[in-house]
Amino acid sequence: MTSLILLLLSAAGSPPPVRVGSKAFTESVIVGELAKDALVRQGLPTEHVRGLGGTRVVWNALVRGDVDVYPEYTGTLAEEIFGGRVRGDALGPALAAQGIELGPPLGFEDGYALGMREDVAERLGIRRISDLRAQPGLHLGFSNEFLDRADGWRALQRAYGLPQREVRGLEHELAYRGLRSGSLDVVDLYSTDPEILAEHLRVLEDDLHHFPEYRAVLLIRSDLERRVPGARAALEQLRDAIDAPTMIALNAKARQDHVPEAQVAADFLHSSLGGVGGTARAEPGRAHRIAARLGEHLTLVGIALGLSLLVAIPLGVVAARHRRTGQVVLATVGVVQTIPSLALLVLMIPLLGIGTRPAIAALFLYGLLPIVRNTHAGLTGIAPDLRESADALGLPAAFRLLRVELPLASPSIVAGVKTSAVIAVGTATLGALVGAGGFGQPILTGIRLADTGLLLEGALPAAALALVVEAGFGGLERWVVPRGLRLASETQP
Repeated sequence: MTSLILLLLSAAGSPPPVRVGSKAFTESVIVGELAKDALVRQGLPTEHVRGLGGTRVVWNALVRGDVDVYPEYTGTLAEEIFGGRVRGDALGPALAAQGIELGPPLGFEDGYALGMREDVAERLGIRRISDLRAQPGLHLGFSNEFLDRADGWRALQRAYGLPQREVRGLEHELAYRGLRSGSLDVVDLYSTDPEILAEHLRVLEDDLHHFPEYRAVLLIRSDLERRVPGARAALEQLRDAIDAPTMIALNAKARQDHVPEAQVAADFLHSSLGGVGGTARAEPGRAHRIAARLGEHLTLVGIALGLSLLVAIPLGVVAARHRRTGQVVLATVGVVQTIPSLALLVLMIPLLGIGTRPAIAALFLYGLLPIVRNTHAGLTGIAPDLRESADALGLPAAFRLLRVELPLASPSIVAGVKTSAVIAVGTATLGALVGAGGFGQPILTGIRLADTGLLLEGALPAAALALVVEAGFGGLERWVVPRGLRLASETQP
């Protein structure tokens, strides 16, 4: 008993884990791993919430306190976060007003640029961004964030008077495939992308100096040091620790050699800072990773589906009993179903933060329509003579619902639950974008690193899980649906 009390006191007195965030591209994930490892070397509990999406998602998570530190770029802060109103030395005070510190600079700059294949640029005589004015028929492909950010395509198009209208949005790493295949002529580059050298791309001169300076820094919550003493000093180890050629090499190691980002970071820290804390660590095997992702995926789907059942079946009963109310209920859950899943996830973040909560909330909302609609259809489809028989027996309304109507409607209800479960299994893969884990994590990493093995590591188990869930509802139907109804459906021609 005494040892249990001491253990509880020790746990209560230990600092909370430092949450490091990163955006959904390779360099940000690597730097996030570096920050995590630097903290771990000092014995501080740390977790890395990786690949959270674009700038606004991670920035809002930092301001809310869902993460404590993440890597950012000064140009992005100036143009995207502060809308061009704050630059240079004024960034520090502006961040402080938000409860954020401008942490140590990392030592490299990673700026935006436009690039083309060298042979195409040479044939068309394009060396500067302004040269694009004379080629209105070029096919442009930009990362989705670059399309709409304050210093991105719209502003660039206005500044240079560019006439191109064939512009596609896609994942940054996939744009290089478009260049190789010839389906794209111009893409946005990060200046530390290893593909620039490896694929002999021409970086177009920004002759109007549209793009600002993008020095890499760590953003840190101002209250972190008070909550976790020593965290700030640990992160100072990364001050000016990485120059641009080194960052290019680290990106190449992950994206071209397919070394896991965590291993890339561990190797670099060990070689640059030494000590046992930064030594390379063994990655868990594929079976272990799949098992861990399966647990995360089932947690998301199971909790969301359980909540959907608790809410949707009563709503379906109300919709069947009250016609006008039912129309409103069916229309409302139908509208929710039309919201794109990614948009719904992002809409949940201001309310619920990042992690499993917004993912579960989104899956819960998506699970309502099939169950509500099928419950309504099952109850309204009961034969009138069966209802009249129940009324003639003088059964109470609650008893009639539970022992007569719901059992008669059970085949339709189970079919709705099965549809909802299969939808949840597929949609849950997007939860990785908000730090919820699951099979979406290897899928997104595989896309980012062009690693087919990682992509299949998430896609195949997710597909298999959907098939298992669908098959499992055959057994559930035999348990839930009354035997007479099953036999009747089996004997129908």
